[in-house]
Amino acid sequence: MTQETSLNIAGKTYQSRLLVGTGKYKDLEETRLAIEASGAEIVTVAIRRTNIGQNKDEPNLLDVISPDKYTLLPNTAGCYSAEEAVRTCRLARELLDGHDLVKLEVLGDEKTLFPDVIQTLSAAETLIKDGFKVMVYTNDDPIIAKQLEDMGCVAVMPLAAPIGSGLGIRNPLSILTIVENATVPILVDAGVGTASDAAVAMELGCDGVLMNTAIAAAKDPILMASAMKKAIEAGHEAYRAGRMPKKRFANASSPTDGLFF
Repeated sequence: MTQETSLNIAGKTYQSRLLVGTGKYKDLEETRLAIEASGAEIVTVAIRRTNIGQNKDEPNLLDVISPDKYTLLPNTAGCYSAEEAVRTCRLARELLDGHDLVKLEVLGDEKTLFPDVIQTLSAAETLIKDGFKVMVYTNDDPIIAKQLEDMGCVAVMPLAAPIGSGLGIRNPLSILTIVENATVPILVDAGVGTASDAAVAMELGCDGVLMNTAIAAAKDPILMASAMKKAIEAGHEAYRAGRMPKKRFANASSPTDGLFF
């Protein structure tokens, strides 16, 4: 893989630019099959909602999502304060034998699930000082995104729309501005509903997309996972190819100069 087509996060290279979650599937077998169909190499796990060994008598996600095959990305879903998020990341590091790559999210309220930016900044600062490599969920504010990058986050993950809404990218110009000003990977996180949403994110120049509900809540999650894989690849290729300029009026595909009759 060339640097153009591969994704580099915290010094590790990945062929897939699609990151997926593990929640909302009907069972662990469907989880396994959907993740395999997605081609994802990074799989995020909600530490407060998923058993990865802390509950010995319950099914263990690691039985179907092996750390030998995937890069696990513990996340702090369900945390509403910096203290909760930091504690959750430290628990994940203990459960996963020193694993230091985490996805930070600190939510502001239960209705919108928008990020609490002040608490997010606080948690990011603490985690980075504690040796974590932080991929951070945030709003689509270019100023905040740049502050998180400057603090030392290894990737910034602005929302496209509210978590689980499936509304697609509501503010593409803000996402574009974040991408244009970044020197770390920018991955759209939250709001994707179908394959075209993922393609749009990649055509804006995003380095990747993280999704869960768009796949898990589809009528056929395994088929949707496959569709998302193709959409990410197509969107990234289109971005690299460079789209034609938009024009207000028609422009014939075949030139009229030099017609014989």
